[in-house]
Amino acid sequence: MWESESESAGGREYGNELLNSSKYGVKTDGFEFRDQSWYVATDVPSDLLVQVGGVSFHLHKYPLLSRSGKMNRIIYESREADVKKIVLDDLPGEAEAFELAAKFCYGIAVDLTATNISGLRCAAEYLEMTEDLEEGNLIFKTEAFLSYVVLSSWRDSILVLKSCEKLSPWAENLQIVRRCSESIAWKACANPKGIRWAYTGKPPRVSSPKWNDAKDSSPGRSQQVPPDWWFEDVSILRIDHFVRVVTAIKVKGMRYELIGASLMQYAAKWLPGLIKDGTGMGDEGSNSSNSTNNSSSNSWKGGLHMIVAGVKDDPPNVHAKDQRMIIESLISIIPPQKDSVSCSFLLRLLRMANMLKVAPALVTELEKRVGMQFEQATLADLLIPSYSKSETSYDVDLVQRLLEHFLVQEQMDGSSPSTQSFTEKHMYDGTQRGNLSNAKMRVARLVDSYLTEVSRDRNLSLTKFQVLAEALPESARTCDDGLYRAIDSYLKAHPTLSEHERKRLCRVMDCQKLSIDACLHAAQNERLPLRVVVQVLFSEQVKISNAIANNSQKESGESHYQPVVSNRKTLLEGTPQSFQEGWAAAKKDINTLKFELESMKAKYFELQNDMESLQRQFEKTTKTKQTSAWSSGWKKLSKLTKMTNLDTHESHDIGSQIPNAAEHTRKTARRWRNSIS
Repeated sequence: MWESESESAGGREYGNELLNSSKYGVKTDGFEFRDQSWYVATDVPSDLLVQVGGVSFHLHKYPLLSRSGKMNRIIYESREADVKKIVLDDLPGEAEAFELAAKFCYGIAVDLTATNISGLRCAAEYLEMTEDLEEGNLIFKTEAFLSYVVLSSWRDSILVLKSCEKLSPWAENLQIVRRCSESIAWKACANPKGIRWAYTGKPPRVSSPKWNDAKDSSPGRSQQVPPDWWFEDVSILRIDHFVRVVTAIKVKGMRYELIGASLMQYAAKWLPGLIKDGTGMGDEGSNSSNSTNNSSSNSWKGGLHMIVAGVKDDPPNVHAKDQRMIIESLISIIPPQKDSVSCSFLLRLLRMANMLKVAPALVTELEKRVGMQFEQATLADLLIPSYSKSETSYDVDLVQRLLEHFLVQEQMDGSSPSTQSFTEKHMYDGTQRGNLSNAKMRVARLVDSYLTEVSRDRNLSLTKFQVLAEALPESARTCDDGLYRAIDSYLKAHPTLSEHERKRLCRVMDCQKLSIDACLHAAQNERLPLRVVVQVLFSEQVKISNAIANNSQKESGESHYQPVVSNRKTLLEGTPQSFQEGWAAAKKDINTLKFELESMKAKYFELQNDMESLQRQFEKTTKTKQTSAWSSGWKKLSKLTKMTNLDTHESHDIGSQIPNAAEHTRKTARRWRNSIS
C-alpha cells in the first residue's frame, strides 16, 4: 500500500545510499555555516564563490564542474579568464536546495525527505545535473525518489505538493504538481475498506495515521473509515493546487456531495470572513450524511487525525487579493448538481464575492447556482449589504435577480421530463408539481420575510417593493399575512406616502387571503386606505357567511354562530371612530348600490317578458303569410303519403279489396267509352 511513516525525515536508507558511491573530488568532512556563509571543511582553499540569495557558498570548481552542466557553461563561456564568483538568484529552492546539491557534488550523504525533495529536484534541473556528465547524477536520484517513495505515500504526496508552492513554474514544468495531484486523487477515491488505519482520540498534534500498518492490534482496524477522511489534509494546500486535486478527484468519480463538502471546509479555513464568529460549516446543513460539517474548521474533534503537517496551523491570514482568487476558483469547481453544496454556503460566498469585486461572469454563475436551490435559503443569508452605489442598505436588486433565476429554473424543471414514457411521465409530473408548489410556497414566505425586513429602509422605493412582491405568481401564496406585515412595515417607515401611493402599495395584497387575525388588525390599522379596510371587512363578512353556511349543513348552526357574532362585535368595537363613520357611509353606498341593482334586475325581467311576447307575435304573423296554395298542396301530399304508409300496415283482407275495386273501375270506364261511341 502507501508507506509513509516508516520512512522518517531523520534518515532513509535510500537517501543514505544516494551519495556513498560518488567519487570524491575534494576530501572533506562536511560543511560549516558561519556569518551567512557556508564553508567546506577541507585543507584545500576555495576558488569559487557562489551567491544564492543572501547566502554565500565558498566552494571549489572541480566538484561542481564534474556534475553541473550549468556551472560548466557559466565558467567556460564567461569572458573573464578566471571566474571566481557566480550569482544564482533565480535558482529554485533557493539556498536550502543549493546547499544539498553542493553536498551531493562533494559526495556528502544527504537525506531526502518529502520537505526537500521538490526543491532539490528543481535545483538539479536548473543546474543541469544530468546523466551525460556522470551516471547516477542528481536528476536521476531525485526523480527515482519521487516516483518510488513520494508518490506511494499519502502524507509525502501532500507535503511535496505543499512545498511546490514556492517552486513555480519549475514544479509545473517538471510534472511534480500533476503527479502528486493524481496520486492524492487516486488515494482519496480508493476503497477505504482495504486500508488499515491507526485510529486515535488524541488531540490533533499527532502525525498522520499509517497507511500500511500491518499490526493486527491496530486500534482502528474494526472501525469504519469515514468517506470524508481526506478533507482536512487537502485543505492545507494552496488554492491552485487544491483545484488540481479536486479536479482529479472529479475525474475519478468521487460523489458530488463529498466534493461539495470538501469545498465548504476549505472555504471555512481560508476565508475567515465567510463564517461568522469563527464557526465552521456545522450550520450549513450539508446534504451528505457522512460529511464533517458538524465540526468547525478550527476543531477536529476526535476520530481520524490526518494532519500531515504534524501541528494544526492557525487560520491563515489571507489578503483581499488572495481571497478574491480563492472565491473565483471555488466558484469554478463547484459540482453542477443541485445539492452539492448548501444554499447558505452559496449565499455567503456570494456576499464575499460582491464585497471583493469578483469577476461579474463568475458572480452571475454563482447567482444562477443560488437560484437552483433558492427555497433552501434563510432570511439571515439573504440580508446581503449593498456594496455598490445603491441607496438602500441591503442589495434588493440582488434578491430580485435570485428570485428570477429561481423562477426560470422552476419552469425548466417543470418542462424537463419530455423523453419519458407516458406512465413514468405522469407519475413524475405529479411528484414534480408537488415539489415545485412546495418550493414556491417556501420562497413566497422567504420573500415576505425579506420584504418585512428591508421595508424599514426609508430609501427603499415603492417600485422596488412592488416589483419584488409581485414577482411570484398568485398561486405561490395561500395566505397573504406575511405580505400584509411587509406592507404595514413599509407604511410605518414611509409615513409621507400619498393616498394614491398607499392604494398602489396595497394592490399587491389579496384581502381574501388574509386570516381572521390579520383582518382584525387591518380593520383597526389607520395607515391603510379606507377602501382597503372596506375590502378587508367585506372579505371577512364573506368568510363568516361561508363558514356559517358550511357549519349549518353539517350540524345545528346555533352553537357555531354565537362566537362569530362576538368576533364581529369585537371587530366593530375595536374599530376607530373615524373608520366607523367611514364604514357607515360606505355601508349606505353599498345599500344604495344594492337597491339600484335590484331595480335593474326588475327592469331586465320586464324587458325580457316584452321581448318574449313580441317574439310570439312575430312567429304568428310569419305563419299566416306562409299559408299559400303551394303550401296547402304540399300539406295534402304529405297527408296522402302518411295515409299510404298507414295502408301498407293493414291486414291482408283490406289489401285484397284493392284489385277488385280496380277491376270495377275499369268496367265502368269501358261502359263510358261505349256510350260515347
